[in-house]
Amino acid sequence: MSPLSTDPQRPASRRQIKRWRRYLANERAEAAVYRELAQRRNGEEREILLALADAESRHENYWRDKLGHDIGMPQQPNLATRFYGLMARRFGSVFTLALMQTAENRTPYLSDADAPEQIAADEQIHAEVVRGLAARGREKLSGSFRAAVFGANDGLVSNLALVLGVMGSGVAPNVVLLTGISGLLAGALSMAAGEYISVRSQQELLEAARPNGDAHEVVPQLDVDANELALVYRARGMSAEEAEKQAAAVFHTQETVEAVPEVAEPDLGGSPWSAAISSFVFFASGAFLPLIPFIFGAGNLVGGVIALLLVSLALLLTGGVTGLISGKPPLYRALRQLVIGLGAAAITFGLGALFGLIL
Repeated sequence: MSPLSTDPQRPASRRQIKRWRRYLANERAEAAVYRELAQRRNGEEREILLALADAESRHENYWRDKLGHDIGMPQQPNLATRFYGLMARRFGSVFTLALMQTAENRTPYLSDADAPEQIAADEQIHAEVVRGLAARGREKLSGSFRAAVFGANDGLVSNLALVLGVMGSGVAPNVVLLTGISGLLAGALSMAAGEYISVRSQQELLEAARPNGDAHEVVPQLDVDANELALVYRARGMSAEEAEKQAAAVFHTQETVEAVPEVAEPDLGGSPWSAAISSFVFFASGAFLPLIPFIFGAGNLVGGVIALLLVSLALLLTGGVTGLISGKPPLYRALRQLVIGLGAAAITFGLGALFGLIL
């Protein structure tokens, strides 16, 4: 591919110059973000990030050359790019890569006639590179972190809906508080029990799939002509031809230790008790939030409004984090989480008010 070049014959309008200066500032800042992230990595990931930084620097040089004498004073990049830089300096985590992935996908070069096709293509490829790096980071996120986000969100929505539903029926604030505490304990215990059963069942299934370590002792007594040892290898995933060759080699060498093919030790998913306790704590932490105003003696109206505000902020936070973990735009996920949570609360409040009128 030919190197980037500018067209010195084309006159530039004031609007174009302003746009090119913004591109220049953004490219410079994005290169700095990748270099900042590279300082927190090693090995192959570091090399990839530095290569991305070099590519952004090439784009920066393109806009600098295109501006020529109109380059002017250095400008600040846009707000989003500055935020990415802050994230890279403070955290340097998968969240920054997820944000950069979104930024690369939204490149303005695709619809700008002044941007060469090569730069637009580079940005699309950069998005895929960052997607791969972000995927690596997501895989490294501990299960407890994901459980914290999702468990806390479940507690927020379910207990807010319960509190507002009971409040809508017109009961006293102390009854609302008691109901909320009951909902917190019931939900947290249910989550803990479900997580314990889930993890323990998974462990039992994986343990059942482990090869029998004593099977190798009977290899010398097998019929070489029947060669049933090959069936073991085929059952473990080998093709028929590969299984026959492996079984023949075992018979030939009498290396009985190889009788049962080696398989990777299954990941048993951690302690079921640890998973249960984590689920209890995470759910309870979310479910506790709408109870705070009632614990301090707030009435139904004031307590309900404060609970809504507290839970709304928390839903925006957990929704945004969920979006980053999933590789989706965090703002959309945050707003979706908020709408779903408040929608559930509104429905239960309406039902509670209806039951209060009936009863």
